[in-house]
Amino acid sequence: MALSSSPPSSSSSPSAPGATRGRSRASRSGWATPMGVITLVMLGSLAVLAVAGAVLWGRQAERPDPSAVLRGPTAGHLLGTDRLGRDLLARLLSAAWPSLLPAVAATLLGAAAGIMLGALTAVLGGRAARLLGALINLLLAFPALLVAMFLAALFGAGTGGAVFALAVACAPGFARITQTLAAEVAGTDFMAAARVLGLRRHRLLLRHVLPHIAEPLVLNTTVAAGSALVALSGLGFLGLGVQPPSYDWGLLLSQGLDRIYTEPLPAVAPGVAIVYAAVAFQLLGEMLAKGAARQGRPHPGAEPVAHPARADRPASVGHVLEVEDLRVVLPTTDGVVRPVRGVTLTLRRGEMVGLVGESGSGKSLTALALADLLPDGARATWGTHRFLGTDVESSTREERRRRLATGMALIFQNPASAFNPSLRIGTQMTEAVRTHRGTPRAEAVEQALARLERVALPAGRPLLRSRPFQLSGGQRQRVAIAAASMMRPDIIIADEPTAALDVTVQRQIMDLLRRVRHDDATAILFISHDIALVADACDRVLVMYGGTIVENLPAHELAAGARHPYTRMLVASVPDLAAERDRPLHTIEGGPPDPYGAAPGCPFHDRCPHRLDRCAVESPVLAPLDAGHEVACWQPLPAAPPRGRRETEEAQK
Repeated sequence: MALSSSPPSSSSSPSAPGATRGRSRASRSGWATPMGVITLVMLGSLAVLAVAGAVLWGRQAERPDPSAVLRGPTAGHLLGTDRLGRDLLARLLSAAWPSLLPAVAATLLGAAAGIMLGALTAVLGGRAARLLGALINLLLAFPALLVAMFLAALFGAGTGGAVFALAVACAPGFARITQTLAAEVAGTDFMAAARVLGLRRHRLLLRHVLPHIAEPLVLNTTVAAGSALVALSGLGFLGLGVQPPSYDWGLLLSQGLDRIYTEPLPAVAPGVAIVYAAVAFQLLGEMLAKGAARQGRPHPGAEPVAHPARADRPASVGHVLEVEDLRVVLPTTDGVVRPVRGVTLTLRRGEMVGLVGESGSGKSLTALALADLLPDGARATWGTHRFLGTDVESSTREERRRRLATGMALIFQNPASAFNPSLRIGTQMTEAVRTHRGTPRAEAVEQALARLERVALPAGRPLLRSRPFQLSGGQRQRVAIAAASMMRPDIIIADEPTAALDVTVQRQIMDLLRRVRHDDATAILFISHDIALVADACDRVLVMYGGTIVENLPAHELAAGARHPYTRMLVASVPDLAAERDRPLHTIEGGPPDPYGAAPGCPFHDRCPHRLDRCAVESPVLAPLDAGHEVACWQPLPAAPPRGRRETEEAQK
């Protein structure tokens, strides 16, 4: 047996009459179309029949008449009579409730079990999720109808056994569909953000996974109800369903089949009723699917880990984060990828540190490793990892998660995917403080309103009632900053927070980050490709290449004081509006190192114009060069001359 967001904004003008708005809404919903009217009529007739059938025709259906046994259709008995002389039309009409209710019950039970089983794969750990997926695949290997027949015979003939058997049989189908849908949700930024908050699995499941996939599951459940009705009727036809003296359409079909060659109507009529109800459920699913597609259409104007041994050293005073020799390995079908190969960094309270480098240099994976959000299969190791003065290795996983949830916040690159589209802004902003600090809802809402006003979003409660798709890109990013500051975290990791914004909004976002930094003494790790923006906004800059930090220097020295060849070439590749237009832009020849390889030597060796023989065989380490300046290079470049002097020298040449 195969089982197969948000309300649209009104396009009417405020001055349009109410009747016109009602008609336009009905037209957009699709129920005013001929197919919608037919669906409503069919469903309405089934509902009336199920409620009133037994009341209106129940006594007539149960009244035997020995003088009218096995008669064909007559004026008094339009479908004829059965072996006891009971009117078949009355029995057909009064059987609507006992036919429809078990089908709906079996569908709901099977859907509830299957949806829960499939959704768990999105919130469980890697091994548990794989085992659960293997179980779903195993259950799907057996044909659902054969499983239902076997279980119905095993549990005993009757309505209860048939309903339970069919629920068990259809659960794997729901589980597979839910597993597929939940897999897409599990990889989104808002799920990663929810994990950062330290939410428990049941909360992740009920608040973040199921609401996001509810729409297709409801559609599938509606369509499956028709299939369940046919399957239950089949079980009744085989004698495994309803047992006399009770009856349903399946049993009436079985009894009428004995006289199909002499009186076909007693057999045909129950079959027509079954098909009629199954088609009604199918049409309901189709109409709901069309309505969902119409709502989803954009509206005009809307927009276990092993760590190497290390020497225990006391934590540095004022540092909220200390990491030495952070490495990340990711097994793939083509081999082991090493995107992060020994990152060392520190963050002081109230400090903004920029992390720059080419795409693929490992910046985002470094941030995910710090937040304990690496994808399944990825493994992080380190020499030292202290967060808020506590050694991460000495904490249990639950303690580490709780400390990260309250002490660290992430601002993701894409604000559109960082929020759960099925939840309101207010719910997502207040979730962390209500979960970890037990803040009452009303107080949490007031805190959220204060944070929104702080990021120049004074819309207040209407904005809290909005959903993410109703906000512009700049508004979503402001809300993301406000949500990140709700817990007053010690560290905020901002991963490309201005990448998709225009320069005006970009400046506003940077002003907001500076305000959060100064007001709350929050350390900010700012990941960006914009070298000029980082130099202007940050205190220090970490330059990353090939999965490691190659230079750590004060931000004001980035333009002229960079000493690593890669940093110097990276700065030179930034377009300069004062440069001559006929001169080609600076580029870095070659490509980044192979993430699958583990070649010795400096990772920038192949692209460096100043390389030495030593660079090919021995990898440099990050070592102090000047006060507050570290570089990983065997032959650091001399400091560049000031800009005016450099232009004079070039002109003299």
